[in-house]
Amino acid sequence: MGEPAATVEAVFREEHGRLLATLVHRFGDLDLAEEVASDALEAALVHWPVDGVPERPGAWLLTTARRKALDRVRRDRVYAARLAELAVDTERGAGRETPPSGDLPDDRLELFFTCAHPALAPDDRIALILRCLGGLTTNEVARAFLVPPSTMAQRIVRAKTKIRGARIPFRVPRLEELPERLPVVLAALYSIFTEGYAASSGEHLQRTDLAEESIRLTRILHRLMPTEREVSGLLALMLLVHARRATRTDASGAVMLLDVQDRTRWDRAMIDEGSALVVAALTGGPPGPYALQAAIAALHDEASDLDSTDWPQIVALYDLLSIVGPSPIVALNRAVAIAMRDGPDRGLELLDTLAGEPSLRNYGPYAVARAELLSRAGRKDDAAAAYRRALDLAGTEAERRHLRSKLPEPHP
Repeated sequence: MGEPAATVEAVFREEHGRLLATLVHRFGDLDLAEEVASDALEAALVHWPVDGVPERPGAWLLTTARRKALDRVRRDRVYAARLAELAVDTERGAGRETPPSGDLPDDRLELFFTCAHPALAPDDRIALILRCLGGLTTNEVARAFLVPPSTMAQRIVRAKTKIRGARIPFRVPRLEELPERLPVVLAALYSIFTEGYAASSGEHLQRTDLAEESIRLTRILHRLMPTEREVSGLLALMLLVHARRATRTDASGAVMLLDVQDRTRWDRAMIDEGSALVVAALTGGPPGPYALQAAIAALHDEASDLDSTDWPQIVALYDLLSIVGPSPIVALNRAVAIAMRDGPDRGLELLDTLAGEPSLRNYGPYAVARAELLSRAGRKDDAAAAYRRALDLAGTEAERRHLRSKLPEPHP
């Protein structure tokens, strides 16, 4: 791919979610919004290499997409009829279903809540948000759910079909409806952050654009719902993890694991803010999954090095998280924490009990964890085999370089 095309792709990926949100607000039709957004991308691929990248590329894409949408509506009676129906529905709901101005001061966040409609299955809602508004590819969304890409593609199509078939209008929910939809929105924001923290593919380990956008949206949500403890917990978790971003790779892009990171370079202001939010998230009732994960992240950030980390407390938090929000990934992380407390052999025993879990079979971090514990246990041949398996599953070139460095040098 040439440089101009690469620039267009990068801009479009960054602007895609905002572009769709604005178009859906304007035209009330997700399919139309996606089609004209793609048309705008094609136009950019034609014009930008010749005319240069505009000073405000996002505005250029939006203007182009709006013009194409209006052209399509004018010539397509089916679209015109559908949009007329939506306009009537919206007018009937005016003043009743739209929160006062400023309640959701971000088009993209509004559409997150709109797509979290209770008529859709919870996983379908999250998938739709991530694919259409979060800027993630189908493969990246599939990774978030630990399912094959083909399964995820079917899920996204099913959600869109449901919206069309049930004529679910794209309206911002009333303020009192937001708490019901909140868990889906939080899950979507966390999935976007996770993709930013550990990218599924590409050259680099991290995509800070995604991580920082998810933090920005979660901050808005926290201002809107300051007493929702899981919102505080999620924001705390993001901040406490993102505070380490500068030390997770070295100047060459090589992966730096937690035990070798320069902790003096961690963002202390971000850690202090996250730690204060953890207190709020844990106060006032039983803790939720995000609050517990944030508390674990805080313990990591408080430790001066890996050995001084409070592993017994982290294991206790994972024990509770296994009850409050059980998942294969929680079980995997708990096994690693127990290995740090009790030794690699005990951790390997627990990992072996997870070997039959379908969602972990092709999950790279499981293979990496097993390889690391086998290495610590002195089982060099088994560790090399596990590192090769992890290498096969690695998504980014940065991870592949790191895993290759762990393999024994071939004999001459």
